[in-house]
Amino acid sequence: MPAREMRMEMFLRALLRRDFDKAKSHLDKLSKLVKDDEWGRGYLKAINGFMSAIKDNDPDSLIVRLMNNPDPEEIKKLLEQFEEIRSQEFRDDYERGYYTAWVELLQAYLSQARLPVKR
Repeated sequence: MPAREMRMEMFLRALLRRDFDKAKSHLDKLSKLVKDDEWGRGYLKAINGFMSAIKDNDPDSLIVRLMNNPDPEEIKKLLEQFEEIRSQEFRDDYERGYYTAWVELLQAYLSQARLPVKR
């Protein structure tokens, strides 16, 4: 597993535990793994957004909704949609970076051994 994806998994685990100090540490390390270009700015915008939304428990954010009401089938559909968006040729580098962060986060979320079950 590439370093960035491994770090994303650690970042996600910290977020799921609501350990924001540890999540911030992983976020800082993730930011060092991406270049300071448009792709990197899009990627960092997304991961900073994940952290802010979860920290604020923003009920309107997709990430909070997914974590509060996990549905593996919905997550798989979103993953496919975001992979498609990321691969579209007309997307700029910023958008590709942004959606790459989403793809990596959703892949990490689906790989969690004990993904909460929707009730």
